[in-house]
Amino acid sequence: MLDKDCILDHVAVAVKDLEKSVKIYEDMGLSFSKEREVVESQGVTTAFAAMDENAHLELLCPYGEDGPIHKYLAKKGEGIHHMCFKVPDVEKKCQELREKGYVLLYEKPTVGAGNCLVNFVHPKSTGGVLLEISQKLK
Repeated sequence: MLDKDCILDHVAVAVKDLEKSVKIYEDMGLSFSKEREVVESQGVTTAFAAMDENAHLELLCPYGEDGPIHKYLAKKGEGIHHMCFKVPDVEKKCQELREKGYVLLYEKPTVGAGNCLVNFVHPKSTGGVLLEISQKLK
């Protein structure tokens, strides 16, 4: 049964050329917002396209000289980077996950793209998939 308090928010894909990648997915039929958001703390520029009433595709392109996406692309190349789930209270979810033995990347959630409070569950805790949990800030 689906937990209505945990909804797929987006699938993120790491890319080297943001606008070239936007065109590829637009050719598939998605429609991207014209806005691009730079998240300096993560070293990325993002582009979002809605896939349905809840889920989006997020393209992540390196910004600046260094950051997690730079390292990811150097090590693994372009491709799916993480899946993000929207939750009503990210701090509560972090606590629940830690109590169940999961390792989170940040001690406290941080502000991410789209004015959201986020944290990530380490892939070593999830069978190799980086998971993000996210709460929209008001």
